[in-house]
Amino acid sequence: MAVNKTAFLVGALAGGSVAVAAFAGAGMKLPATWNPAAHGGSLIQASTAPVFAPPPGAPQSFADIFEHVSPAVVSIHVTSKIDISALRRQIPGFENFPFEIVPKGGDEDRPLPKQQSSGSGFFISSDGYIVTNNHVVDGAEDIKVVTKDGTELTATVVGRDEGTDLAVLKVTGHDFPFVSFETAVRPRVGDWVVAVGNPFDLNGTATAGIVSAYNRDIGQNFVDYIQIDAPINKGNSGGPTFDVYGRVIGVNAEIYSPSGGSVGIGFAIPADVAESVTQQLIAKGKITRGYIGATIESLSGDLADSWGLSGRKGAQVTDVLPGGPAQKAGLAPGDVVIAVNGVPVKSNVEMTREVAKAQAGDIIHLDVFRDGKERTVDVRSGLRPPEQQLAQNGGQGPDDDQGGGGGAPPHPAAGPPVLGMQFEPLNADTRSQFNIPDTVKGGAVVASVKGTSDAADKGVQKGDVIVQAGDREIASAGDLAAAVADWKKAGRASIPLAVRRNGQMLGFVPIKIDG
Repeated sequence: MAVNKTAFLVGALAGGSVAVAAFAGAGMKLPATWNPAAHGGSLIQASTAPVFAPPPGAPQSFADIFEHVSPAVVSIHVTSKIDISALRRQIPGFENFPFEIVPKGGDEDRPLPKQQSSGSGFFISSDGYIVTNNHVVDGAEDIKVVTKDGTELTATVVGRDEGTDLAVLKVTGHDFPFVSFETAVRPRVGDWVVAVGNPFDLNGTATAGIVSAYNRDIGQNFVDYIQIDAPINKGNSGGPTFDVYGRVIGVNAEIYSPSGGSVGIGFAIPADVAESVTQQLIAKGKITRGYIGATIESLSGDLADSWGLSGRKGAQVTDVLPGGPAQKAGLAPGDVVIAVNGVPVKSNVEMTREVAKAQAGDIIHLDVFRDGKERTVDVRSGLRPPEQQLAQNGGQGPDDDQGGGGGAPPHPAAGPPVLGMQFEPLNADTRSQFNIPDTVKGGAVVASVKGTSDAADKGVQKGDVIVQAGDREIASAGDLAAAVADWKKAGRASIPLAVRRNGQMLGFVPIKIDG
């Protein structure tokens, strides 16, 4: 499932939690003709209605699990500076906010006000290493850890990883109760889940549910989440997810909620990912990943058809960073990557994960389709920039080689429309009119889109810049018309157009060729 990321994914801050998942014993499915006596259960006649004893596989109580694991779980209280600019963005009518946030007097040297937030974590060693979420401690100036018996400890950050939203803390001391990751086995979908922790600062709260699903994609490149329905709320972030033997099978990270409270859908980072990342953070203080400087998208059915690759899966290259590893190796927009170092990839996420396994300087072998033929492109890996930096730069990383410039020389505007669109040349006038940055070096500017066209249906807009059609770079409507003619002659029903908007590459859009 790909969760609608524009909706209600919430990092569960402001309390603390542990989740416990059970997978021992028989499943919970009851036949329509289930007889309790035949299954070792008993029918208890109450004064108002019959009550069945739990069937095999259902625990009588989670109390023993709670007593076993809860001493290893901690609440994490973070003090950080308030981002005033963020508040201005988030609070409507900020100027009329009912109390003073910024100290009076206009003294820029005065300290910013502080904010408090809380999360969860758990000991993974007797000498004080604690696992939590990165978003719990991001920007922290002071971190306090409170154990089950109320002991307060000062913690320091050992390392953080934005890519998986994991962090490791350290407190001074010894003989701390701790729990371990379980990577060899995992509970089944439908097995029990129990959450214990500090939601909304209600320390020691316990809730129960089941494992709902595996391999949930909620927009993180390096994690396929476990979905659980044990009620977790703000403050559950960083808490462990256990099986009935007290083994950690995941780390709570997100909830899906329109209200900010639990609606029964939570997500945990699987133990194999968490263990690998936390061990690297303890050893090195950071995570390093391979990087080639390319923007990619999954090859959808329509897009595959437009390239003549019907039925194929892979990752479509939509853009390359000027001067980056991919461009230096000859990878180009329109290439479809089908394998990385011999491992087949079926989506952009799978390709990103395989590339990330490399270290800076390693040679990454990419099997690609180009011009209907398969070939290998060898790319020397760079070092993946921080996730926040990638997000700010449209997924490509530092734009250190893009520079300025006036773009492509003017071309005559085409008269008749092409694919239901009218075009203007990319020049100073159209840059100003459509706010096209200098980083866009060439292409044909969309001046209008016919409302009934396939281009309109696919979301192409006035002011977009078409920079490539199929395997041909575009500098004018005439170039596009020629590319469409070649594609039509080859018997293609649609042609992939590379579209830039506001300077950012949107990707290839398959547009039907009329007639």
